[in-house]
Amino acid sequence: MVGAATLGSVSALMAPLPAAAESPGAQAQGGAVVSVERAADLTAEEVAGQLQGKINPSQVRYGVTAYRVTYRTTDSAGASTTASQLVVLPKNGARRLSTVSWLHGTTVYRKDVASENPESTDRLVALLLASTGRAVSAPDYVGLGAGEGFHPYGDPGATVAASVDGLRAARSLAHRTGRELERRVQVSGFSQGGPATMLVGRALQQKGTDRYFRPGALAPVSGPYNLSAFEATAADDAINHSGLYLAYFVTAWNRMYGLYASPTDAFASSYAGEVEGLFDGYHTPEDITDVLPTTSEALFKEDFLNKIRKPDGVLKDRLRPMDNTCDWRPNTPVEIFYARGDKDVDPSHTSYCADQLRKHDVTPRLTDVGDYDHNGSVLQAVPRIIRFFDESAKND
Repeated sequence: MVGAATLGSVSALMAPLPAAAESPGAQAQGGAVVSVERAADLTAEEVAGQLQGKINPSQVRYGVTAYRVTYRTTDSAGASTTASQLVVLPKNGARRLSTVSWLHGTTVYRKDVASENPESTDRLVALLLASTGRAVSAPDYVGLGAGEGFHPYGDPGATVAASVDGLRAARSLAHRTGRELERRVQVSGFSQGGPATMLVGRALQQKGTDRYFRPGALAPVSGPYNLSAFEATAADDAINHSGLYLAYFVTAWNRMYGLYASPTDAFASSYAGEVEGLFDGYHTPEDITDVLPTTSEALFKEDFLNKIRKPDGVLKDRLRPMDNTCDWRPNTPVEIFYARGDKDVDPSHTSYCADQLRKHDVTPRLTDVGDYDHNGSVLQAVPRIIRFFDESAKND
């Protein structure tokens, strides 16, 4: 593993490492560490204080050290690029650490990720998971955080690459602190990170994806496991924030796959000149909602919405993998979390995923965390996820 040698001092560990400092050829190697910066160093009491009023802090056991790590990966076209992540290690003295990959939900502003925003839910989740004695890799994905380029929202190849390469980079960092990560990775993620959890779990289970890591328990939360259906409901304005979800999806997938020749083919004329620029990763959600309507009916042309409702051609082909993220046989336990009050991602997506798994003789545990909205579902799910991971590790 590149960069696995233990460094001689804390100051050396913190110093940014140019890619050239890695072994020959590292610039093209997925997971090669480009730079490391310390993002936080907290006692157990400080972790609990940050969680208070947001996520139940009763499971906090240890202090943690968090690092902002930039590493090599590949984009949606398979080209070499950089991505960033938050890696959090517990201050528990253990030489071998359980490994968690935490995969975040839809994020339009590149600094609203765990590595950049101390107030983000994903930062809090990573701190809590690490405070239970686990090493946490929380990738920002391609095009968010300090990574290069645009975010290929929902692209399966780039999602898996950034997540698996993030684990490799986390292992390299752990080596530098004299520690080792367990091979079995407990994977969890929220919203966009729900299907990402299943994609990453499947990739790790397949031979050849990574020489070291293998999947452990899988715990997706409130994910759109049938992306075709999700985008169709957004086109019908049948979910919260429908126009904004759909606009993010359409602009990203147009850059990757060419869904329209001109923005005027898809968007209402009064917005067509602004939409693509607003979803460049440098505008906050508030920036976007100040300009765009929240409904698809007002934002898009009806002919284009019909193409979303009944996709064909390239769009249909590209959606297929994202409609089948659960269509495989995990050899590890699976618990799918959802909230019956979720108006962004309907709980029927959980049933859809479970049905696909059952076709492969896998019986997942389904857990309704209660009558909470979409963002509230993850706050309620995380303590349950920790218990599920603890239980699964005992039976491993």
